[in-house]
Amino acid sequence: MGRLKQKGKAGAAKAYMTRSVAVKKLQCSLADFRRLCILKGIFPREPRNKKKANKGSTAPTSFYYAKDIAYLAHEPVLNKLREHKAFAKKISRALGRGDWGIAKNLEDNKPTYRLDHIIKERYPTFIDAVRDIDDALCMIFLFASLPSNDRVSPSLIANCSRLAAEWQLYIMHSRSLRKVFLSIKGIYYQAEVMDQDVTWLVPYQFTQNVPSDVDVRVMLTFLELYQTLLGFVFFKLYTDAGLVYPPPLDAKRDDTGAGIGAFSIQVAEKNIVPLPKLNNSTKKASTKEVRQAIKNITAHSSSADQDVDMNYVDAATKTTEVDEEFVPHTSATDVDAVASLPTLKSLSAIPKFAPTSLFSPYTFFLSRETSRPVFEFLVRSFGGRLGWPASSGSGSPIAETDDSITHVIIDRPMVAKLNESPEEKERRRRRKYIAFNSGKILLEGLYAQGVTLPPHLSPFGDKPGAYDPTVGLSQSEDTPVEDVRDSEGEQGSEHTSEGESEDDVIDDTKAVSVGPHDSESLRAAELAAEAAGVEYGAFEQEVQKLQRKKQKQREKSVDRDEDMAKMLLSNKKRKLYERMKFGNKKRAVERENLENKRKKIEREKHRKVQS
Repeated sequence: MGRLKQKGKAGAAKAYMTRSVAVKKLQCSLADFRRLCILKGIFPREPRNKKKANKGSTAPTSFYYAKDIAYLAHEPVLNKLREHKAFAKKISRALGRGDWGIAKNLEDNKPTYRLDHIIKERYPTFIDAVRDIDDALCMIFLFASLPSNDRVSPSLIANCSRLAAEWQLYIMHSRSLRKVFLSIKGIYYQAEVMDQDVTWLVPYQFTQNVPSDVDVRVMLTFLELYQTLLGFVFFKLYTDAGLVYPPPLDAKRDDTGAGIGAFSIQVAEKNIVPLPKLNNSTKKASTKEVRQAIKNITAHSSSADQDVDMNYVDAATKTTEVDEEFVPHTSATDVDAVASLPTLKSLSAIPKFAPTSLFSPYTFFLSRETSRPVFEFLVRSFGGRLGWPASSGSGSPIAETDDSITHVIIDRPMVAKLNESPEEKERRRRRKYIAFNSGKILLEGLYAQGVTLPPHLSPFGDKPGAYDPTVGLSQSEDTPVEDVRDSEGEQGSEHTSEGESEDDVIDDTKAVSVGPHDSESLRAAELAAEAAGVEYGAFEQEVQKLQRKKQKQREKSVDRDEDMAKMLLSNKKRKLYERMKFGNKKRAVERENLENKRKKIEREKHRKVQS
């Protein structure tokens, strides 16, 4: 007879643990337990059967893995929190008794903890840390714009402002900015750092209020972790770029409102470390000292021959590479579809979007009503020069009367001055608005004063096959007439010539098989219809009907093959496939509705112009 299983000793009851049981096991308060979970990255789990995990109880509660709680029990920060609890009791007792000397001694020896080991545990490599700094940057920029109160200290806001300035300084120096989007929440930025896309949100420069219903303690715990993480990341980024970290701050310029200009970038000096002198009479050199000496020697010797070594490695890799061409094969379901599989050679041939020197030939000047930190970050990230009036802060490298100014950024109605010089008039004529995401400088016709501006589209989340309103904007002169023709054709209007019936037109177009990508057959059908006296509009409508009919037949055959293939899938994969198809169909319907709405608007505009 086998061993009897006791209730609650195996299965889900042993693998999971409720929050109250975890707090009792760790012998800490609920606030300290939340802080530990945030710092260590432990979150509640959802068991499959809550009743079994809770040992028969159906009361609503949070569950954690028992292994995670055992992992927290060995955390050094937990011991520091316990020491801080004892410290709070001792100092409150000393203050109550009036023992000021003991209280001062306790305050000097206040227990503190560091989060360096937690950062190393959660992010084993530097790339892992770069991938996870999106939320950290959003939190840093949020607290940098908050006012100080009894819950948020001024020193914390100053530290967040310093970290935000250091990040912007590195992005401007490396010219890593790629996308910008102005939303109702704030300004979204995206930069490419270490081949990783980093996206963060910067709030607008308005007076912020901390809501009373927000638990600031939880946010401060996250902020404590994020500050340590960004300190590690920034130090690595600056040192890899050969810069001094932290960048020096000019206190005088900072007091006068210089902003990012108060920080200066300094190149780190490569000091040659002298080799340690080995004294054979006293003691022998350790293996650690010998390895360090060899490492220093190889580092200094390789720096001189760096270019030669790199060329040699490139030549060696080129000789060993084998060019493998991808052989496309036709699909069994869709004969017309062309197989396209990206290879390493094709991906490397794709040009990368890097407009890092877009504003290098230009010099900008900000008007006093514009947001200086935003434009300073954008213009300097793309290599441009920027100036601003004294009312926006000190440290402007360009004066308002400088002849090198090519663009003036304003945010008010254009008012001509009475005593305006020809140079200022010419400078105003050359004023242009820049599209950062397109990677090119647009003409000022679409962005002129008093003109309805084109839509500001988000550059994030571009999906293949999504609706693109910019296509209609670029083809606004041709689309209305075509749309009117298509809509009238769909309603069944007849465009046949005199003495020619609709059946004759259909027979003429069916005489030649027209494929969607066969230009020769389409040309032959056009010539045959023209010889028969058929109008081009009627011929085009019939060709579109035939193409739609072929497309429906092709879709039916594909659906038949998909139904056969779905029979071989498991129930889980079949449901996943159905959800994917439902999402694609939903997006297609949304795109079609937007296209029809756009056609209707352009049709009404065209009719108004004709009338």
